[in-house]
Amino acid sequence: MTISFDDFQRVEIRVGTVVRAEPFPEARRPAIKLWVDFGSEVGERKTSAQITRHSQPTDPVGRQVAGVVNFPAKQIGNFMSEFLVLGFPDADGEVVLIRPDQDVPPGGRLF
Repeated sequence: MTISFDDFQRVEIRVGTVVRAEPFPEARRPAIKLWVDFGSEVGERKTSAQITRHSQPTDPVGRQVAGVVNFPAKQIGNFMSEFLVLGFPDADGEVVLIRPDQDVPPGGRLF
């Protein structure tokens, strides 16, 4: 399926810094809860990520990640996810988070 550039521009993908992370044992699949600072325009948002194969619960703290911040919130078990963190599958299908190769200001929008 082909989308237009206008369609792409409606998806708000921003960079943020993980400020807090903790285990999410209630999740159906192993996951970690993440709180991410997307800068003053978006603020801090939380989500869960199935990244336990490559991360211990505190490993992501201080790292920058990419996320879609304009999806509606979604209830995941007893936790309300407020954005979609982005990643790619490794050779085994496990999530590897997307992050810039240099630090950039929180809240920067992908273009």
